[in-house]
Amino acid sequence: MLLALTLVFIVGQAVAGHHVHNQELVEHGRMPIDFSHYLATGHFVSATFENWESEFLQMGMYVLLTVSLRQRGSAESRPLDPAQEQNRIEPGRTPWPVRRGGLWKVLYGHSLAIAFGLLFLFSFTLHALGSWRAEEAEQQLKGLPPPGFVEHLASSTFWFESMQNWQSEFLAVLSLVVLTIFLRQKDSPQSKPVEAPHTQTGD
Repeated sequence: MLLALTLVFIVGQAVAGHHVHNQELVEHGRMPIDFSHYLATGHFVSATFENWESEFLQMGMYVLLTVSLRQRGSAESRPLDPAQEQNRIEPGRTPWPVRRGGLWKVLYGHSLAIAFGLLFLFSFTLHALGSWRAEEAEQQLKGLPPPGFVEHLASSTFWFESMQNWQSEFLAVLSLVVLTIFLRQKDSPQSKPVEAPHTQTGD
């Protein structure tokens, strides 16, 4: 379901973005481009990976911060008292890095944060490249010399694009952490039981 919704909104973004981009081209006396060419433009690439970058940063930091930090009463927090924690391991085949041991087990023990870190770097790189190409195209439409990649990377425009998404992602996580102290959603794994007191931490 989540994959289907992701694809629906990517297509919606692409269709709307194609329309917006062609409007901008026409306003500057240029010919509109077809949909397949639009998907390779900085306009589409920058907007897409600018959002992905912030999502992966949010989730990666969330995974890391919940290792050592606690919030009393939040369903998103581990219990404050280590004695209250219970590791539930159901019967089944142990993952091969655990069976292999050594460095493989160490890496596997941090593989979730590593994966989010790599996804963030991948998305950040594509956002930077796409944003640079979009800035080049915009400057060319205005008859101005395009900036170099390093110049664009150091510009306030690029960091404005990034920071406006990063702050919203951390605000969303903050809302989830705090609201689960006082509010409930029956049968949701993100919520404490309806009958649980506000001071109860975790599920």
